Amino acid sequence: MQIAVLGAGSWGSALAIALSHVADNVLLWSHKSQQIDYLQTHHNNPSYLPAEITFPANICFTANLNECRSADLLIIATPLNAVREILQHLKQSSDPIADIFLVSKGFEANTGLLPHQIVAQELVGFKRYGLLIGPSFAKEVALGLPTAITLAAPKLEFAVSWMNKLQDIPNFRIYAHDDVVGSEVGSAVKNVLAIAVGIADGLSLGYNARAALITRSLNELASLVLALGGRRETIYGLTGIGDLILTCTGDLSRNRKVGQELALGKSINDIVTSLGHVAEGVSTAREIYLKAQALGIDMPIVECVYRIIYQQANIQQEVSQLLTRQPKSEFISDKK
Repeated sequence: MQIAVLGAGSWGSALAIALSHVADNVLLWSHKSQQIDYLQTHHNNPSYLPAEITFPANICFTANLNECRSADLLIIATPLNAVREILQHLKQSSDPIADIFLVSKGFEANTGLLPHQIVAQELVGFKRYGLLIGPSFAKEVALGLPTAITLAAPKLEFAVSWMNKLQDIPNFRIYAHDDVVGSEVGSAVKNVLAIAVGIADGLSLGYNARAALITRSLNELASLVLALGGRRETIYGLTGIGDLILTCTGDLSRNRKVGQELALGKSINDIVTSLGHVAEGVSTAREIYLKAQALGIDMPIVECVYRIIYQQANIQQEVSQLLTRQPKSEFISDKK
């Protein structure tokens, strides 16, 4: 079995290492020829993973996307806003397109589309794809630490088939699921909410505040999942509460780090530049805020993050407004 991973950032590199345990060979692609030269020479990727993590011998590197076409499985591990361009390139060939996993999270900038909607636009009628998403830090996957993740696909049999093919990856458990929308929305929203939790941590508001914020964040995540057609059980699965907990509490969380840096008074441009990695919650905050406004959904935590990032709102005032909101019942009954 040959697998091609498109995108040699932290997550693409980590997946290539994990998949090397079950694939005959893995081809890791980057559009940056200089990066490929480095990877071929040094067999590590210190810009994204610790230098001591090295690539196994059955991983090769290329800057030529056409070389990836013969793979049995294509994993698109680029930032979401590059996914459409990748798909457009793939459909230019008359050769059949391989099975696809997408691992990008969020809503596409300007269009507000989820990953599966981008696939539907660019590869009309194509159903041999899934979203490999869930609570996972790239560094831990690359180190082989225990990880559980969801493969959500429009066709459950597709997800089950690949789950079985990849079951021998050490300490990497895949669960098949067919709620694509719910999984995508949960994995997107949690990044924005993690920025809010990072702000609270950066302001030293305490563990009580963190617990309250995560719990109320789950309520906002659930509201959008259900409004967009996701299923309730997905909210309490790996791409819902699982991903939310990890991203809001883990020290490896880039989105939580963004919030912490914002609390210190740094500008969002300086924070993003210093990270050197993509923090999906920054770009996604705007799209989710606009989506919530259009749907009439109350998402005060997301709105707070949006105003801080895009309107340069005062953090102390935003936090104060959250804490002094009008009292309300914790739960809204489903009963009529």
